[in-house]
Amino acid sequence: MQTPNRSFETHWLRSLVGLWLVLAAVMLAYRWQNIHFLILADTDDNLRLAQVKAWLGGQNWYDLRQYKLDPPGGADIHWSRLPDLPIAAIITFLSPFLGTLMAEKAAIGLAPLLPLGLALWALGLTARRLVHPLAWLFATGLLVCAPSAMGMFLPMRIDHHGWQLAFLALALAGLADPQRRRGGLTTGVVTALSVSVGLEMLPYLALCGGLIGLRWVVDEGQALRLRAYAAALGLEAGLGYLVFASYANRAPRCDALTPVWLSTFVLAGALMLALSFLRARAWTVRLVTGALAGGAVAAFFALAWPQCLARPEGISDTLYRLWFVNIMEVRPLYAHGLKTALPAAALPSIGLVGALWACGRAQGAARVLWLQFVALGLMSFAMLFWQFRAAPAAQILALPGATALAWIILPRLARSRALAVRLVGLPAAALMVTGLIVHPLLAVMPDKVSTSPARVKARQASAACTTLSALRPIAQQPPGIVFTFVDLSPRLIAMTPHKAIAGPYHRNGDAILDVFHVFRGTPDAARQIMARHGATYLLICPNMAEGGNHRRAAPKGFLAQLEKGQVPAWLTPVDLPAKSPLKMWKITPAP
Repeated sequence: MQTPNRSFETHWLRSLVGLWLVLAAVMLAYRWQNIHFLILADTDDNLRLAQVKAWLGGQNWYDLRQYKLDPPGGADIHWSRLPDLPIAAIITFLSPFLGTLMAEKAAIGLAPLLPLGLALWALGLTARRLVHPLAWLFATGLLVCAPSAMGMFLPMRIDHHGWQLAFLALALAGLADPQRRRGGLTTGVVTALSVSVGLEMLPYLALCGGLIGLRWVVDEGQALRLRAYAAALGLEAGLGYLVFASYANRAPRCDALTPVWLSTFVLAGALMLALSFLRARAWTVRLVTGALAGGAVAAFFALAWPQCLARPEGISDTLYRLWFVNIMEVRPLYAHGLKTALPAAALPSIGLVGALWACGRAQGAARVLWLQFVALGLMSFAMLFWQFRAAPAAQILALPGATALAWIILPRLARSRALAVRLVGLPAAALMVTGLIVHPLLAVMPDKVSTSPARVKARQASAACTTLSALRPIAQQPPGIVFTFVDLSPRLIAMTPHKAIAGPYHRNGDAILDVFHVFRGTPDAARQIMARHGATYLLICPNMAEGGNHRRAAPKGFLAQLEKGQVPAWLTPVDLPAKSPLKMWKITPAP
């Protein structure tokens, strides 16, 4: 009969599946109220549901325009159908048994748990390859302690970020794979899959490819890994483009898998494939030829696609200034309060320390292996100081190093003969390794930012205005085009038959600016812009965060006047329940 340790080591995958099922049950119970009331708090989750509904309703696979935004032509959405697949499959399978509404609730609850399972398996595999066959227990436990990363796998988080994090975790497993061909194939395939979903993980995945090249420079025996990676990258990128690139993404845009990135990946794959057949015993020759290949790819990109050397979103300076820089997740780490910044940065810091420690302890090939994770840790930590939305990826990339640190420290403390060490030292070390040590410190710190009256009102308003009960009276009005806040539009089109003007998506830039000009301009200018869009209703949510930005920018603007009760005669109030958090008017067309 096997001991528990031996069972966890040899039958670890079975144990991992059991852990995933338990964790899934806990998460579903935790989010049950959100599932029951169909509370999709994030704008992207609402638009994802609207996209899936449109596809199931007959919209073409390659047509990702959202026709309920900016009608009649619709808003160009740069996303991919790949994350739509599990959501649509669950809805399609369950609808005959539960009805469409219940099937949608099941889908948005269950779909995020699929990439969670994939991420758990990939991180467990990486820990087994890097640290110890039992270290997968530490890696999976540490993932649960990663707040930014786990937030992307929670039920209701149906957007694409969970899948991208799972693919990133699989890329790490490929880097750690001792079987060179399989490791190269893994990293190459998941890189192509990830960019087929979106480009958010591209900096880290590009570094993974560069690290595979550097391993070949150091060790000619890594040519097989390089060859497998290069072939998989080029072929899978082409396949991803053929299967998932929308009609709009066949143009040379910089923000998705378009001809811009397809040509770059194919060229990079071809050059790396050629390098893998180079017979050069001197590492200096491999370094020079590798550098020349990298320079050729960079030169091709700069000469062929110079427009992509600037902002990949391709937005105007006006849109960048008025809208983009105010998005919380694109602000750097230091622009956030300590209660937000410290939990996000704690685990990446610990992971980097762990990777450095493990690298210092390792010898020979193992040291080269760990140097990859040191490089990824340094890059991901630095990315936090560019944009805060790098936090989930930084936490995923920190887990191998944090696992190594936990494997070194925690068992030693647990075996200590001193009772005080086991009772006090072990829990303290566990809090340190997981990064959770910052939470007791933050609990006693004053929080003047998130508890300010304005922030509290904004959170309450956003929550109240997006509930099904608040939107039900809106949905009962004759279908029309509703002019409303950018951040309210995705929820509106997902939950009602109405159409809206703009969502927070950069390709929708002109419509976003029109919304800003309406709420910050004069009533007469607002009427002209709304008439140009064919708007039949005007809808606002007083005290919502976006409205606060408009009021601060234009204290005497149209929105500020509406909230003070200064309503022009060409707006007729729509009768809503007395306790409705929303205000709605029917627009009288201009003569």
